[in-house]
Amino acid sequence: MATLTVPTSRTALPGFLKNRAAAKLLLLALAAAVLVPLLDSRWGSGAWPHTLTVDLSKPLATASDWVIDNRDSHPLFLYGFGYVSNAVVLSVRAVYLTLLAAGWAGVTAFGALVAWRLGGVRLAAGTAVAFLACGALGMWVPTMQTLALMVVAVLASVAVGIVLGLAAGLSDRLDRALRPVLDTMQVLPAFAYLLPVVLVFGIGVPAAVLATVVYAAPPMARLTALGLRGADPEVLEAVESLGSTARQRLLTARIPLARKELLLGLNQTIMMALSMAVIASVIGAGGLGDRVYQALASVDVGAALAAGIPIVLLAVVLDRVTGAAGDGTHASERPRTIGWPYALAVTVTVALAARLLGRLDWPSGWTLHIAEPVNRAVDWMTAHLYSGVPVVGGTADWAGHFTTWVLDPVRGGLQGLPWWSVLLLVAALAWLIGTWRTALTAVLAMAAIGVLGVWDPSLDTLSQVLAAVAVTLVLGFATGIAAARSDRVERALRPVLDVFQTMPQFVYLIPVVALFGVGRAPAVAAAVVYALPAVVRITAQGLRQVDPAALESARSLGATGRQQLWQIQLPLARRSLLLALNQGVVLVLAVVIIGGLVGGGALGYDVAFGLAQGDLATGLVAGAAIVCLGLMLDRVTQPTERRARKGA
Repeated sequence: MATLTVPTSRTALPGFLKNRAAAKLLLLALAAAVLVPLLDSRWGSGAWPHTLTVDLSKPLATASDWVIDNRDSHPLFLYGFGYVSNAVVLSVRAVYLTLLAAGWAGVTAFGALVAWRLGGVRLAAGTAVAFLACGALGMWVPTMQTLALMVVAVLASVAVGIVLGLAAGLSDRLDRALRPVLDTMQVLPAFAYLLPVVLVFGIGVPAAVLATVVYAAPPMARLTALGLRGADPEVLEAVESLGSTARQRLLTARIPLARKELLLGLNQTIMMALSMAVIASVIGAGGLGDRVYQALASVDVGAALAAGIPIVLLAVVLDRVTGAAGDGTHASERPRTIGWPYALAVTVTVALAARLLGRLDWPSGWTLHIAEPVNRAVDWMTAHLYSGVPVVGGTADWAGHFTTWVLDPVRGGLQGLPWWSVLLLVAALAWLIGTWRTALTAVLAMAAIGVLGVWDPSLDTLSQVLAAVAVTLVLGFATGIAAARSDRVERALRPVLDVFQTMPQFVYLIPVVALFGVGRAPAVAAAVVYALPAVVRITAQGLRQVDPAALESARSLGATGRQQLWQIQLPLARRSLLLALNQGVVLVLAVVIIGGLVGGGALGYDVAFGLAQGDLATGLVAGAAIVCLGLMLDRVTQPTERRARKGA
């Protein structure tokens, strides 16, 4: 007897609808067919409708006026923020005076001994050379000012990060609640929240430290939560079986098991705090950042480089020392006799000897003046490369062609699209790579930009971001592949990438402007230089972590190196490549403010203008739009784990 088989919903579908992406696009097309005519008839199909915007200038101006009027009399400022400000000032001053009392010899000796204890003799020698180079460049006192501010800012960032990380790591509800807060803290441009901080604390060290904490605390919080959540369940069960309390499990098991993540968080916090050194100088931080900012204001590339190099050296030394503490390498090189009391005793002895000899301050005769030769080199490059180069043309011609052939068409195309079509495109991209929740988040973020009334400037910024990301990915993937396939290339690139990652954006902004002129092209070039190292590192690491067994199997079948790359390494490293894309987008977006200072315009200019003029509404609205733009780009470039689940 024949049985009747009822086809399932999967087999009953037409062939092309069995593809999940095609089914998603069809559903989106059906929804658009219903909604688009309604939207078009109600609000038109041009730029974002004015009737759907909300003007925040009046309430923000009212809030700014209230803060200014009550800053010197209201108890909130006198007994709340005032105590915080005094504590920051006293802490920074105490650290700075301690560094000056130790002198250049004592600080150098202490840094070298700490590096020796944690990383071995080679790291100790490199640390000593780095500190001596800061003095040789004539930047010893500014370096100590920056180091004092960074010590306090990093300690505060670590404290805040650990508290938030403990909350997120031990509670799923708090983790979900803190995630958007940390996202906002990381994506919101520093210039955007400098103005509120200055309104509350005034110009000076407290505002600089607190702005740095807002920027540098999220990595510590994220990695702390990651370490606590990634603790070995078997170890936790064993500790719990012994009758330990929740507090004992946290202190004796979870935190020790998360040691690597905690030290990595410290490392990232230090890097991000140092990257704020120049930006914080705009609001009175002083130190190396102030020297860089003053040099750039007078278009003195040499002086800017002389102050920028110590920032790079500090960043590299602190990166290596914290990295060595985290991975526990070079343990065999550590002398058993060197402990922390011994290092402190040697430092005090060296400092006292320097004081008795009258050598606390860096000797003026040991200073190297590099500003003049650097400026001559920049003048030569400008004279010979800016224009008139045979065959290839000058850098000004390249900038003009890039603006005419790439930036203008992309901006014109985006701004010429109906507003609802932009939302539809965002929804399609986000849904294809993730879930309907991903798509909804991306669409709401893009719609919020229109509601804030900055639709056209945001599309202008988006065109620059897309162009910069395209250039970054082409160069980054090519360089990352070369570094992954050759140890020699990787070793040669490492110091170059370190310099590019730690050099303040302001330092290389003037050579970029000198070579490319003022406009959107140099803004894109600055963004590419800033984002390129992260893309190269992530790409190379992803390709190197591909399963060796898969490569060995391909080689045994006679696959060439090119076939192994395209058919094995790149597909298996897909997650790392997508992460490189995501980080490239985020880092390019982070430089949009800097681009606004050199003719990039759009949202970057609005944020910088708001800070310069004390216009809270303009600066915060543009900053919020950049956050929304970053959230949207993050959702359309980073696939979610839930995509693979049934029903996603």
